[in-house]
Amino acid sequence: MERTSYLQLLDNLQDTHVIKVVTGVRRSGKSTLLEQFRKRLAENGVPAARIQFYNLEDKLNKKYTLDADLLHDDILDTLAKDAMNYIFIDEVQLIPDFEKTLDSLHLRKNIDLYVTGSNADITSSEIGTLLSGRYVEIKMQPLTFGEFLQFFPNGEVDKFAKFQVFMRYGGFPEVAKLLAAGREMAVAPYLRGIYDTVLEKDIKTRKNIRFMDDFRNLVNFTFNNVGNVTSPNNISNVFRGENQIIDKATVSSYLDALSDCYILYPTQRFDIRGKQLLKTLEKYYVVDLGLVDAVLGMPSGADVGHRLENIVFLELFKRYDGKVWVGKNYEKEIDFVCKNLDGTLDYYQVAETAAGPETLARELSSIENTGDKYRKTLLTLDLIETDESGVAKRNIVNWLCDNN
Repeated sequence: MERTSYLQLLDNLQDTHVIKVVTGVRRSGKSTLLEQFRKRLAENGVPAARIQFYNLEDKLNKKYTLDADLLHDDILDTLAKDAMNYIFIDEVQLIPDFEKTLDSLHLRKNIDLYVTGSNADITSSEIGTLLSGRYVEIKMQPLTFGEFLQFFPNGEVDKFAKFQVFMRYGGFPEVAKLLAAGREMAVAPYLRGIYDTVLEKDIKTRKNIRFMDDFRNLVNFTFNNVGNVTSPNNISNVFRGENQIIDKATVSSYLDALSDCYILYPTQRFDIRGKQLLKTLEKYYVVDLGLVDAVLGMPSGADVGHRLENIVFLELFKRYDGKVWVGKNYEKEIDFVCKNLDGTLDYYQVAETAAGPETLARELSSIENTGDKYRKTLLTLDLIETDESGVAKRNIVNWLCDNN
């Protein structure tokens, strides 16, 4: 299946003199995206001699992960001199000092450069400084629900039933393939394999984590508390109450490690009255609910409301290119505040149901009195869609299927 929205981004960026950097958790489809784009280039008449692809996880390319200059020189030696060349490097962070290699390749006017990375080293502050203004990051996630439906012949017709499957098993592309083929029993082992790969390749060694039992306890706690306001200090205190000593600094470093490999998405709070981001009590959302349950070996402790909130967060993160925060409205909380390109805000509240008058009043109380006229949406599993006090009440499944 083509990831249309990402391919459109690459189409729009083709032949522009910026490095296209596709980031995201392992197995989210980054390599497949580059493969699909290379196929488009070939279909549009670009000869194979002007397309170079290097998968740095392939043992045949191990020499390049030991010697960045060798990769750099091999690329230049193979270039067509008087035409645009399209260079694709998969898992570029495996090259030592890869940012210097990218910077040098970028100097060539006849190179259009595309790379992927599975951890945030690729866009860290140091690299951002060296390559500032020279790259565009494309943040890739597992499948949205709309994309997930495309793996099933009658997915759109059966979307409400399929949403329950999506909420349970998540949206990794290979998971959707397994489910469509009736191989449900293979899903959990596959997802645990993804996590083990991330743990070994992106966390344990790169982050120099010595106490893996403590780290796994932190993972289990975080996975069981999806969407709850927390902080490293609070988490440390919880462990201390259970006679596990993990200090605040260590908790913080573990959370950073999970965020750097795109397993967790830290989300700051936004004071809509003061129009500023707050530095305390973040929320953490996970990249995929199926991954969470597979790692825990059972459904997480998150209730349906928080699981829905996690799904909505991931959808908003994609639609608003990461400009998503948790809203603080005096003493009340708005689940999500999103920033549009023109600087205006959109507000979203998420609940399993708001069918009863008391529940509806409670959900609306957080979102309706924001002191502005920006768009407000209440998302629930209720089938009836209405407009309440200027707040659009939408069914989550229908909303997820919108072509935004």
